[in-house]
Amino acid sequence: MATVIGIHGTGKYEYFQREGTAEAASAALGRVWSRWLGEGMAAAGRPGPPVTTGYYAHHLHRGTMQGPDDPGMLDAEAQELLISWVDLLRTRPQTPMGPRTARARGAADWVARKHGDAARRLVTTLSREMTAYLREPAGRRRIAAREAVAGAVRAAPGPVTVLAHSLGSVVAYEALWAHPELRVGHLVTLGSPLGMPGAVFERLVPAPRAGRGARPPGVTRWTNLADVGDLVAIPRTGLSGGFDGVDADHPDLVIGERDFHTARGYLSCPDVARLL
Repeated sequence: MATVIGIHGTGKYEYFQREGTAEAASAALGRVWSRWLGEGMAAAGRPGPPVTTGYYAHHLHRGTMQGPDDPGMLDAEAQELLISWVDLLRTRPQTPMGPRTARARGAADWVARKHGDAARRLVTTLSREMTAYLREPAGRRRIAAREAVAGAVRAAPGPVTVLAHSLGSVVAYEALWAHPELRVGHLVTLGSPLGMPGAVFERLVPAPRAGRGARPPGVTRWTNLADVGDLVAIPRTGLSGGFDGVDADHPDLVIGERDFHTARGYLSCPDVARLL
C-alpha cells in the first residue's frame, strides 16, 4: 500500500499554536486527515490508509491574526490578489475605482453575497497566505515551506501518494520541481489554484514555458480533482489546459453545496476516494 502524505491548504497555523511544535502539529493534522479520508474510503467500500502530513503553515505566519475576514487587514499585495481573483469569478470584471482597501472589501462583500460568509473568510485567508508564499521567488518563507513538504516526501517509505489541497498544491508542485530526485507514484491536487492566471500561474517556480506548466519530473501520475463550484480551482475547466502531464482531470465533481473547497469535503467524498 502506498504511503499517503497530505499537504494542507490555508488556515492551519492553529495546529502549531495548539500543539507547540511543527512536528506535533503535523501529527495532529495527520490524524484529522486520516479520519476524513477514512470516511470517504469507507463510503467507497475501501479501507482508509493512514495519512502523514507535510506541515508548513508556521513558515507563512506573519504575526497577523488569521481569523478575521476583513480585507482591510491585508497588506497591499494581498488586497490586489484578492481583487484580481474575485474579478476572475465575476461574469463582468469591475473597472478599478476608489481606494484599494475599499475595492478589496467590495470584492469580499460580493463573494459573501454570492456564496456566504464562509466563502468571504476563505478568500481573505487564502489571499493573505498565498501572498506570503508567492511574494518573492526565492523568499525565505517560500523556500522553508517548500523544504518542509520535500522533507515529508523524502522521509516516507515508497511508493508515495501525495494529496495536495488548495495552496498546498502550489507548495507541493514547487517542492517536487525543486527536488526532482523525489519519487511520487501519484500526485493528487484537490481544489488547486495552480492555474489561476495573474495571481498564481505566472508566478510559479519554475516559470511556465510557452504558457504551460508541466508535471514534476519525479511524479509518475497526476490527477486533478475540483468541485464544480470551488472558488479556488480556477480555471473552472481544470489544469490540463495549462499543464502538460495531467493524466486525469476532473473539475466537475460535487463534494457539497456549501462545502465546495474544504479538505474535509474532498477527503470524505466517496467519488474522490474512487478516483485515488
